[in-house]
Amino acid sequence: MSAQETPEKWWGPATGVGSMPGGDARETARTVTGSFEDFPYLAELPGRGPGADMIGRTAGMLAEMYVHLEPSGWRFSDRPGRDTRRARSWLGEDLDALEEFTQGYTGPVKVQAVGPWTLAAALELRGGEASLGDAGACRDLASSLAEGLRGHLAEVRRRIPGGRIVLQLDEPSLIAVLRGQVRTASGYRTHRAPDRQVVESALRDVLGVHDGPAVVHSCAPDVPFALLRRAGADGISFDFTLLTERDDDAIGEAVEGGTKLFAGVVPSVEGPLSDPGGSVMGVRQLWRRLGLNPGLLYESVVVTPTCGLAGAAPAYARAALAHSSRAARSLADNPE
Repeated sequence: MSAQETPEKWWGPATGVGSMPGGDARETARTVTGSFEDFPYLAELPGRGPGADMIGRTAGMLAEMYVHLEPSGWRFSDRPGRDTRRARSWLGEDLDALEEFTQGYTGPVKVQAVGPWTLAAALELRGGEASLGDAGACRDLASSLAEGLRGHLAEVRRRIPGGRIVLQLDEPSLIAVLRGQVRTASGYRTHRAPDRQVVESALRDVLGVHDGPAVVHSCAPDVPFALLRRAGADGISFDFTLLTERDDDAIGEAVEGGTKLFAGVVPSVEGPLSDPGGSVMGVRQLWRRLGLNPGLLYESVVVTPTCGLAGAAPAYARAALAHSSRAARSLADNPE
């Protein structure tokens, strides 16, 4: 695999969000690197079972914090056990596969991990409540995640020495956290929303462990673009189909501020795919509505599926990745 990249280029025209169906790491790496010759990513395969899911996978990266699986979900443990070892083993298998298919590659490579607030909403303390309800636990979790990511990123650099690593934090629960909508274990009430400055600070600390570009992904409505930019996100990944005109000002400010938009325009659930030009028509319309320079379009947007593809059939997932690349080419060829 090769890519014609200039040394300073950190982004490709299209990439995936994260998850893929199935359980074959080599076949997945082959598909990802073949679909995105200019911006491959380290795919996740949650279909393999607990520990390959996004929460278990990232929990396996934590520094000096360990988890095990309970019927209610992932819960902290005193020491690493079978579940932690399994998560780390699958991550190693995925790294082996990506390393194999990126021999000699020079260019951007994206890796994903769950962000501190989605982790806090999902990981249970020993009593069964989410870490989100304990401010001290949230601080410790963010610190452990930052240290674990530092080691993970170093390992990726070692395996893909020509790669320029882009870190993506997945925060699907961030909006629910900010709105105080995360339910307690009883289900009868919700956890209080943390102060927005605390949320921003934790994100900044975690993003700050990476000396290259960082992206935050959320496929929920009402993505807090301004907060994420203040926290240090160089790019924001989102489901483009969930945007409303209320988001226009925040997006316009983001583009003018140099933030990269990872626009999820290709459906992540199975169905007919439009022509590539049709998939990015909404992006062109947004640009016109905001009065932005069409020449900025290709430089400002990375085309992706709307979310992860773990729930899709393998054939559709492959088609969606290929379609994302073709849609990005359409955007480059005809920005207006």
